[in-house]
Amino acid sequence: MKKRSVGRNILYVILVGYAIITLIPFLWALSSSFKTLEEIVSGSMNFIPKDFTFDNYKTIFIEQELFPRWLFNSVFIASVATALNLIFNSMAGYALARLSFPGKNALFVIILAVLMIPAQVTMIPNYLILKELGWLNSYQGMIAPSMINATFIFMMRQFFINFPKELEEAALIDGLNRFGIFFKVVLPLARPALAAQTIFVFMGIWNDFMRPLIVLSDPNLYTLPLGLNTFKGQYISYWNYIMAASMIFTLPVLLIYAFFNKYFIKGISFTGGK
Repeated sequence: MKKRSVGRNILYVILVGYAIITLIPFLWALSSSFKTLEEIVSGSMNFIPKDFTFDNYKTIFIEQELFPRWLFNSVFIASVATALNLIFNSMAGYALARLSFPGKNALFVIILAVLMIPAQVTMIPNYLILKELGWLNSYQGMIAPSMINATFIFMMRQFFINFPKELEEAALIDGLNRFGIFFKVVLPLARPALAAQTIFVFMGIWNDFMRPLIVLSDPNLYTLPLGLNTFKGQYISYWNYIMAASMIFTLPVLLIYAFFNKYFIKGISFTGGK
């Protein structure tokens, strides 16, 4: 018992130390969002601003006219793409787990092969396709390539393989067809997996810098990661505005994680029982 207690205490010390190391950069960024540019570039590492000010937040929302538009673009693109991912990835995963159709195994192998291809390899083909479709500088150009994800198709397949067939058979006896079973029985009970998928997909799209950089050239359509880059110049970078904007940028992700946190651990365990 003593050895187990000592080991647990050591583990807690390691975890607390890791948490502190992780939080220090975030706390410094939060503190810097209330500092003047002169104080930030002075090199001091104080966490309490000498001249506390809200001017940085006022500036990015009032004087930087495009910042609210960038915020809207990020929220809209990430929300729509995440919703489409939840629908299509879940339907594809369910079909691979439950339905029998020609080419099913070959399709699953192709999906696994896609997981091994780095995203950078597909950037040029994606750009050329969007150019031919006339979808550059558009919301659909940002959303369409992001609305399915092979990783989460695989994840949902694993979840539905472990899902109790008895529930589906009971629903079938009650007169539901396959779509009714999926949307009325299976999907509501898949909340843990959907919550985990929501967090990962939303964070991936929300933080994405490379795709907007390639697809978008109109400042009115910039997302926040691309917009934040405009605060950096060749000769001067407005770190006070960047820190303030970064705090606004972080808030939606924290809210998403806080809302879905209770399902998160259950979701990544891929268990179907409840």
